[in-house]
This record gives sequence, C-alpha cells and structure tokens, in this order.
Amino acid sequence: MFAALPVFVSRQRLERMAEIVRAAEAVIALPAYRDLVLQGMPDIARFEPRARGVFMSFDFHLASDEPKLIEINTNAGGALLNLSLARAQRACCEAVKSMVPGADTLDALEEAFFDMFLAEWRLERGQQPLHRIAIVDERPEEQYLYPEFLLFKRLFEHHGIDAVIADPSALQLRDGSLWHDQGLIDLVYNRLTDFTLQEPAHQVLREAYLERAVVLTPHPFAHALYANKRNLAVLSDRPGLLALGVPDEISGTLATGVPKTELVDADNAESLWARRRKLFFKPASGFGSRAAYRGDKLTRRVWSEILAGDYVAQELVSPGERLVGEPGPPRALKFDVRNYVYAGQVQFVTARLYQGQTTNARTPGGGFAPVFTTAATDLTGCVHGRDCP
Repeated sequence: MFAALPVFVSRQRLERMAEIVRAAEAVIALPAYRDLVLQGMPDIARFEPRARGVFMSFDFHLASDEPKLIEINTNAGGALLNLSLARAQRACCEAVKSMVPGADTLDALEEAFFDMFLAEWRLERGQQPLHRIAIVDERPEEQYLYPEFLLFKRLFEHHGIDAVIADPSALQLRDGSLWHDQGLIDLVYNRLTDFTLQEPAHQVLREAYLERAVVLTPHPFAHALYANKRNLAVLSDRPGLLALGVPDEISGTLATGVPKTELVDADNAESLWARRRKLFFKPASGFGSRAAYRGDKLTRRVWSEILAGDYVAQELVSPGERLVGEPGPPRALKFDVRNYVYAGQVQFVTARLYQGQTTNARTPGGGFAPVFTTAATDLTGCVHGRDCP
C-alpha cells in the first residue's frame, strides 16, 4: 500500500498545480459551463444538493515543463492513509528536516478533514446536531482501502460522532429517514463507484438522496461537474472557454495545464486512429484507470470496443519518474501527484508510485508516497536522479 521512497516536488510546481486547480474551479462554477456539461446527463446527475462533495482529487503528471492535470476524481481514497504515512516520517538528515511536516501541521490537517464533513452537514442541515455517519461501500471489508474506512470511523468517533461501516444493502429508508440497524443515519460518506446510483443494490441510498432524507457526500452532481472525463474536453478547449465567458488568464492557465482532450466518435475516428500513438484513451465515466489504454498499445479489437463505448482521447503526457535502487539494480518507477481539494483549496498533496501502463497498487516498492518539498530549493531534477537527500 505504501511506497518505499518519497517523491520530491519543487514548491514552484506545487504552487502551479494549485493555480490550475483554482482555474478549473472558477470555470466549473460558471452557469454556462454547468449548462453545457449537464446536457444529456441523467436526472440524478442534475439534482443539485447544497453539499460540495468531500475529497475531490486533482491528479497531475509532472514530466513536462508544465504540470498537467490528467483527471479529476470525486471520491478519491487514500487521504487518511497518507496522513498516517506522513506521521510515520522521520527526517534522516538536516537536508530533509525542513521538508517533513511537523506534528502540529498534521494534527491541523486531520482537524481540517473532520471539519470538511461538518461543513457538508451544515450546508445541508444548518446548526442541527450531527449524530451518526455511515461509511458506505459494497462489501466494505473486502475493499483494498478498508483500513482507511477504519481510520475514518475512528476519526468520527474521536469527535463524538457515532460511525458505522456499511454495505448499501444494509440501509433502509423509513419514515423519511435513512436507517442502519436500529440507528438513524444523518450523513453518508459515499465510497461507491456507481456514480449515479443506478445499480439495484443502491436504490435505497438513491431514494434517500433524492428525497433529502440523508446528506450524501460526494454525490452524483459533483461527479457530473468534475469527474466525467468528457469535461476535460471543455477545460482544455481555450476557444470554447472564451466563448463561455471565461477570462483570458484563466483560459490560458487551463490551456497549458490540461492536456488537449477530445471526445471519441465516428466523425473523428479516422483522425484519432492515425494519431493514436500520441494519445491516451479513457472511458468517460471510468475510474481507477480501468479500461484505459495507451494509443501505442491499441489493437484493432480494442479500438472497435473504444468506438462502441463512451471514450475520450487525451494528449499523451508522460508521468514523472523516481529512480529506486535498493534492493537490486536501479529502476525507474512512474508517479503521479494527487491534490486533495475541498471548496477550491488544496488541502494535502501526495504521490503514487507504480510501473505499467496505468496507476496501480501492484508494483513492488510502489504505492502511496509522501511528497517532500522546500521553498528554498528546486528539487525537480531530484525526481529523476539518484542524488536526492
């Protein structure tokens, strides 16, 4: 689950990623953008709650001169696991000491994570007391990130909030309220990857959400605005952004910070196939790199499946690399950088080290990695080299 080594990222790049996040948030807040991306979406995706959605992630590749926003996710896992990882870090030497966050900083971050859930509750329910939270996923004890569910349960209980970890099938809607066993559920921390709650097993949660019988976070509306990969085609289209009324500075930031993305359809199929070696293909509603393909690896069979599905083609942007050498000979691991975001503000930054075509949790020595930085030194080159502190 955790990588053997940290990743070094310059302060300048961290600030640039935050700037790209703010630019994207400014566009997503525009009524014209919302009208555009919600066209043709199911009713539940256009149902607008007051809650924003917890643990948004903006994921970047850093191999090029400019950080590139490759995707946005609405139920990003790993935040509390990475906080635990950060607490385990110890500076090996003076050169690293300033890069390792102190205990006060980490305690404040944990409080910020809890306050985020409290903010979601208050957006929907005002000053009513929050009594009980359900952390919901299918077969939660079988999930790879189940340890994090336990950490969240402990976090909520530490703040006096009762918490349960539940499969959606264990929920009941009675008398206008959502229940688990004999306890009423006030708020659901939604870890499901059925983003529109279409599956039969999720119908109780769907009804409770639409009837405002429970506060659900994150929710289908946030996924439709942020995480549908089709939206990257809007965010990377500078002329289109200007036509929506986006200021030139913001559209320029996104034009350089978001890889050019196109919708895959029959009209541009021939052109995309000819350019496939420079493209990466993703399902519009996918998650976790599932059914995503590098264009230079495509077969005709897979290409026919892409054309029959709902896909986008994104300009291929190489991930960063981190050289690891012990034990064994030196080898390069790829990495991406995840920015956890709430209400437009970056809360926490971590990395994921891996080998292969897409991000995965199977690489020996890979996994979640702490991001170290310093205001005094640009460590961009350290990412690729062997002379890191």
